[in-house]
Amino acid sequence: MNGEYWQPEIETMPREDLRRLQADKLRRTIEIALKSPFYGSRLRGCGVTPETIRSVDDIRKIPFTTKKDLRDNYPFGLVGGNMKEAIRIHSSSGTTGHPTVVVYSRHDIDSWANMVARNMYMVGCRDTDVFQNSSGYGMFTGGLGFQYGAERLGATTVPAAAGNSKRQIMFIRDFGTTCLHAIPSYAIRLAEVFREEGVDPRSTKLHTLFIGAEPHTEEQRRRIERLLGVKAYNSFGMTEMNGPGVAFECKCQNGMHLWEDNYIVEIVDPDTLEPVPDGEYGEMVLTTLDRTMMPILRYRTRDLTRIIPGECACGRTHRRIDRIKGRTDDMFIIKGVNVFPMQVEKILAQYHGLGSNYLIELETVNDNDVMTVKVELDDMTTDVFPELQNMTKDIQRALKDEILLTPKVKLVKKGSLPVSDGKAVRVKDYRIKS
Repeated sequence: MNGEYWQPEIETMPREDLRRLQADKLRRTIEIALKSPFYGSRLRGCGVTPETIRSVDDIRKIPFTTKKDLRDNYPFGLVGGNMKEAIRIHSSSGTTGHPTVVVYSRHDIDSWANMVARNMYMVGCRDTDVFQNSSGYGMFTGGLGFQYGAERLGATTVPAAAGNSKRQIMFIRDFGTTCLHAIPSYAIRLAEVFREEGVDPRSTKLHTLFIGAEPHTEEQRRRIERLLGVKAYNSFGMTEMNGPGVAFECKCQNGMHLWEDNYIVEIVDPDTLEPVPDGEYGEMVLTTLDRTMMPILRYRTRDLTRIIPGECACGRTHRRIDRIKGRTDDMFIIKGVNVFPMQVEKILAQYHGLGSNYLIELETVNDNDVMTVKVELDDMTTDVFPELQNMTKDIQRALKDEILLTPKVKLVKKGSLPVSDGKAVRVKDYRIKS
């Protein structure tokens, strides 16, 4: 290894060379995709072959792929490789209909593990570290994705899996864990259990936290860092694109480098599907470039982000995406206003005395839509009525300024809102559907 780079020749590749590499890989990817039932029909129908791709810009000749396409072609309709060479299957945790399925060859698993190792190395994790994974294993990609990456890096791995916080803390203390992977809401829950157990996280060897899998604000990240005494690095991944590791922050903590030797990234207007300039928010569209079993072309992720303009001080040439602002399918409309849960979280994170758990409830009352934000208190008691009343009014005003409508705000006792070991549920819509 060389300095701060896991693969310096890839990570610092000149942009012109990187685009040529992408075009070459895109041609090979299309060659594989043409062998799948789904893409074979779709690509031939629009006249796309490897020979029609002369540059990365020619990707716009290819139609978009959606989650519905994956579900409609469940389970193996997008597989272009030989199923005899398949060594693993992962799937999303869809609650309705068929889940989205991804099939991996040995090459795909090796490529993915190397990408995760590249991310971990980028933020200072080394083969002398002890890495603990508090993510779920099984069909969820977060567990095995980081597991294989940490092993590729050479770190000592602790596959603790999700939940059982007291056991997590025992492992952190007894095994000398230095690096931890957790979703943001669970990282804050872990900090609460540290406090309940009377253990200062700073008394452990923990110094680095990898967070991802659910949207979170910069305020929430900084809070996690304060509570656990660590540097917390944001990551992006999704099952359809392998899993964790698609993009990752470097030590500058100013956007996530998306690995363009493995993916082509586009940011498009979610309504017109036309590209937007760097710096403007839109829906992220991704194409895999290093999968031999099941490539996916121009996948509409539904995640809203932007390309951060300019070069990164770390010297890496792969473009950076901003933290995920929300999802087009997470957005809800109330009284004609588009609202994202992240907007609510951004405001709540500014108030001391509030916990991290909140819930947005949408109801129909007397033919009117009503939005109620329930948020748990942290150390404050619900008996301090004047203070709570003032805080409620302040939060209500701040939310109105942010989302342009006035919600109800209810401060509730700590532990009274439902919690989950998986992604936090932030919105419950009880409105009467016409």
